[in-house]
Order: sequence, then structure tokens, then C-alpha cells
Amino acid sequence: MPASLTTFSNRILQGAAASLIVLALAGCSTTKDRMTTGSVPKLTKPVEEMDATELRSATDRLGQAYEKNPRDPVTGVNYANLLRMNGRDTQALAVMQQVAIANPGDRNVLAAYGKAQAAAGQFQQALDTIGRAQTPDRPDWKLISAQGAILDQMGRASDARQRYRDALDIQPNEPSILSNLGMSYVLTGDLRTAETYLRSAAGQPTADSRVRQNLALVVGLQGRFPEAEQIARRELSPQQADANVAYLRGMLSQQNSWQKLAAKDKTPGAADGSNTN
Repeated sequence: MPASLTTFSNRILQGAAASLIVLALAGCSTTKDRMTTGSVPKLTKPVEEMDATELRSATDRLGQAYEKNPRDPVTGVNYANLLRMNGRDTQALAVMQQVAIANPGDRNVLAAYGKAQAAAGQFQQALDTIGRAQTPDRPDWKLISAQGAILDQMGRASDARQRYRDALDIQPNEPSILSNLGMSYVLTGDLRTAETYLRSAAGQPTADSRVRQNLALVVGLQGRFPEAEQIARRELSPQQADANVAYLRGMLSQQNSWQKLAAKDKTPGAADGSNTN
């Protein structure tokens, strides 16, 4: 996962926002889901399980395929996703701009373009693009949840949570939506409510490791580090688990940080996350 107490707390919340946007938008059009045509290099394992060397290698291979056919939507989407995984958000956005121009009516391309815009901080543009990908007669819960994540990034917590609940109406008990809803409450300092949603998300049969890492974060922020470490180590390789635990230890080493968030949690009105923006 990727000073004063104020600065440290801001970093925690920024990290929570990043976790939320990644999880929400991953469902729009993932590399693993879109890697289907014979002309596109196959991935040997899910992107989430790759180390830095494997990510670079996969990105280079997809980059070569993209250069040969920059109009191909599958290649472009997969390449942009890998670029973002490597932290190259500006380049990913440039790739998706070109792919979207070449494929203006492709719903998957529009969703991926919105994802790239959000990762680059272009939140209003991302909302507009994802809105164009949506079809009123067949609404896609993944796109609705993605809109919620973007609204959370914009500080519009109430609007964001309504979008998550709209998505849950279509896909009840979906762990990624529940996790996004929980992380939304992290962003406004309501850790107890956040934990409730994240425990529900982690308890779903289809929950993945990202959901459990979010739960570990929230449990750790409340000072229950042994429990957080136990959650963080589930279903991960020893190397991945050690990295996550090291991050949690570093983040929680300044004990007053989680206490400050807990104090905010108890402030009247904190739980509703209301925002007038």
C-alpha cells in the first residue's frame, strides 16, 4: 500500500481514498477480464498478484502490441490498466484518449477512459465519461459504484453513498460495493461505521484480498493492530503479507494518529458525512 499529526492523518485519508478509487474502478474493465483475443499477449497471473518486475514486463509486452495497433480497444484498455498499475497515470490517460477517439461508442472503452481520468485527478470529466457509458435501460452496477468512488474523491460523501446504495439495489451484497461504502466512511473519519460495512464485505464468498486489506486498515486505525495483522496476512503470499503488515506498522507507529481519527469518529455529525458541495 502505497510531520505533524494533521499531515499524517491526511496521508491516511488520502491512502483510503486511493484504495477506494482503485477498488471501485477495477470492476469497470479489468485487464484479466478483457484479456481474451489471440492477438493480445496473455497474462501469466492476475495483475494484483504480480510483483514490480512482472508488472514492468507485462506492460512492455502490451506496449509493443499497442504500438502495432493503437486503435484496438482490447489492447488499449489492457495497456492503460497496466500503466496505471505502474503509477504512470498520465500516460494511461493519453492512451485511453486515443482509444476513445477511435472507438467512441464502445461502452467498455468509455468506462476505462473514465477510470483513467479519475486516476489522473480529472474527476468531473470522469463522471461525465462514465455517465456516457451507462445505459438507462440496463444500468451497470460497476459503473454506478465507480461514480460513487469519484464523488467521494470530490468530497461529496452523501452523493457518493447514495450511488453505492443504488448499486447495491442492483447487486445486493456485492463485496466491492460494500467495501467502497465502508471506505467512504473512513474518508469522513467514521471508523466504526466503516468497519461494519467492511466486515460485511469481507464476509461475502466472492470478496477478494483488496477488501480484506481495507478491513485490516480500518481495524488497525482503531488501535487493534494484532487483529489487523491477522486479517492482513490471510490468503496472501508471505512476501505480500509482510509488505502489507510493514505498511500497517509504519502507519500506526505514531499512536496518536488513530486516536485523532477516533476522536473525529465521536464528533456529532461525523457519521452522516454530509457535504454541501
